[in-house]
Amino acid sequence: MQRRSALKNLTMAFGGLLSLPGWTSGWTPESIGYFSNLSLSEEDTLAEIVETIIPETSTPGAKSLKVHQFAMRMINDCYGETAQKGLKQGLAITDDAAKQAYGKTFTAIEPKQRLDVLKKMAASTEPSTKQFVNMIKGLTIQGYQNSEYVMVNIQKYNMAPGFYYGCVPIAKAPIKAEKKTDR
Repeated sequence: MQRRSALKNLTMAFGGLLSLPGWTSGWTPESIGYFSNLSLSEEDTLAEIVETIIPETSTPGAKSLKVHQFAMRMINDCYGETAQKGLKQGLAITDDAAKQAYGKTFTAIEPKQRLDVLKKMAASTEPSTKQFVNMIKGLTIQGYQNSEYVMVNIQKYNMAPGFYYGCVPIAKAPIKAEKKTDR
């Protein structure tokens, strides 16, 4: 009986691993396709949030690598309905927090002010606000680190290390005969 349940659990685990999305590593905007269940202003807000988390320096920022599209796709494909609703609510809360603090929407304020708004939201006592910021921050880091640009140009990722030379002459080494001793 235990063998059957162990085999069943092993099969379920293997099936779960196969069903994970393969595009989460080394992704490009073209490989994940464009998907949005957000309005244009909400998508712009999300793009500015990810840019605030990883801004452009000598390397491209999260916005120019389109990490916000990665986050939208991950939330839609891999997260539950509560996270999908939490995304829309969190974007609205972000705009409201920016309006309360600076009198403008999140996309209209300066980068330092954006960072201040996100820090205040992360320190909030409201669990949904804190959860939204942590979710977007985690997805931004994951999306940025797994983007094709970062994998190839920064981490110098090599899918298969080493090289295969199929047609190379092999020098014959002399074979030494070993002495066998009878005991």
